[in-house]
Amino acid sequence: MSTADRLSDALYGLGWSTVKKLPEPAAVRLGRALADLTWKQRGKGVQRLESNYARVVPGATPERLAELSRAGMRSYLRYWMESFRLPAWSRERVRTGFDPKDIHHLTDGLASGRGVVLALPHMANYDLAGAWVTTKLETPFTTVAERLKPETLYDRFVAYREGLGMEVLPHSGGSAFGTLARRLRDGGLVCLVADRDLSASGVEVDFFGERTRMPAGPALLAQQTGALLLPVTLWYDESPIMKGQVHPPIEVPESGTRAEKTSVMTQALADAFATGIADHPEDWHMLQRLWLADLDPAKGPS
Repeated sequence: MSTADRLSDALYGLGWSTVKKLPEPAAVRLGRALADLTWKQRGKGVQRLESNYARVVPGATPERLAELSRAGMRSYLRYWMESFRLPAWSRERVRTGFDPKDIHHLTDGLASGRGVVLALPHMANYDLAGAWVTTKLETPFTTVAERLKPETLYDRFVAYREGLGMEVLPHSGGSAFGTLARRLRDGGLVCLVADRDLSASGVEVDFFGERTRMPAGPALLAQQTGALLLPVTLWYDESPIMKGQVHPPIEVPESGTRAEKTSVMTQALADAFATGIADHPEDWHMLQRLWLADLDPAKGPS
């Protein structure tokens, strides 16, 4: 294990062991202070966040983009402070910590027995949304986690999410899709973060007027299992309660090849994400390259 990997693992371990013991007001202040410090340093992540916001808010002045990136870093650090503290939250705190609109799309879909795929962008705190589903709705679900380095860090994230009531599958290894499909055919729930896949298997979509790629998985799972595909967007306001929107179902087209249907459905997913992100850009935590025009062929999709 490299020195950098050991440091990353130690820092995350410190967060889960220490931050969760802080009183909530102290954790909020710490998160905001770290966010402002990171923003002032203007590292690559902050600069990329600002560049991405320039697509979301066309015509924004440099001053407006700076305001957005500062708010975006505060939102991002709020996500981390909440995530470090979630294992220590009471069930009541979790149940009252999220207020989604149109949740009937999800509950009706589950009641029908056909299975549901929830697809989300990197907005606000999807771990809190997941904990709310397992606690408030008392519905277990399955998700996928990217294998992080070092392996011990990946194990920390898996243990953390399993502790919140999620079944977590590794993204690599090739068996995740089959397991997800089985859960859906049994009428279960699958939740996937689905706003970035710059690999060759990603589906090209128009997103805020430019081309990018998003995962094919949500659309393919809906096609193969008959599950309901529901986009979800999340955001914060000034209250301690996170807000969310469950968007109307994305239907499988009646005609076309599998690839054509996947393209249409993934574009519809991108359009729903864009609606939520445009309304709450500061809660979209995209600190990486996303649009194809930004990719450096020599370096790949970092």
